[in-house]
Amino acid sequence: MTTSTAETRKLYQQVAHAITESIREGAYRPGHRLPSERDLAEDYKVSRPTVREAMIALEIRGLVEARHGSGVYVTEAAPVEAPAPELDIGAFELTEARRLIEGESCALAATTITDPELAELAKILDDMVAENEHDVRGDLADRRFHVTIARATRNSALVTVIENLWDLRYKSPLCRAMLERARQVGVRPLIDDHQEILSALKARDPKAARNAMREHLGRVIDNLLTATEIDAMQQARSEVAARRDELARRSLI
Repeated sequence: MTTSTAETRKLYQQVAHAITESIREGAYRPGHRLPSERDLAEDYKVSRPTVREAMIALEIRGLVEARHGSGVYVTEAAPVEAPAPELDIGAFELTEARRLIEGESCALAATTITDPELAELAKILDDMVAENEHDVRGDLADRRFHVTIARATRNSALVTVIENLWDLRYKSPLCRAMLERARQVGVRPLIDDHQEILSALKARDPKAARNAMREHLGRVIDNLLTATEIDAMQQARSEVAARRDELARRSLI
């Protein structure tokens, strides 16, 4: 992962490419389990979230499959000779981009937003609460909230950029898979954060609006990290339980 070609790839893409090459060369054979997340992180000298992104990318391509409570396995018919497509945009970098752009958008909106737009945001926030309470899949109200703020800037370029960033959440297979895993372990839109954003906009305070939005999206990143940690911990616990059961069976021989 030190060649000039590798340097043009994102870290998770480098890891995914290296594992793909290992599969192609027979180091990881079809049906065999890959090393643990911790071991892969140490082998490739990357963080564990980077390894998780690489695993999701490989799953999307059909090279590996995650088996609950067992680990990640090379698929029986891994298409290792197929050309690898660009491995897409991950949820972490997408949210980081949103944090940078939407923070400034929110600050600008605080100077231009109208009372009807504030009322619309309050209604959307109520819809978001209802979606959380009824465990509605997706984040339609969340998207509407953020796009409504962008439109309140009266800047069509910002609206287009922010709408495109939100659309990437659905168009990017890697991002979509990571967000779905986060939802499976209980991550939901942060109602209190959105209320803070709305309060700052009502006060027409650009600095407070910027800070509220940036802090909100910073917490989104933290929650994604926590969610992937929970996913990894659940898998590790299942592996330990399986080993314990196996040792118990052996003790009966």
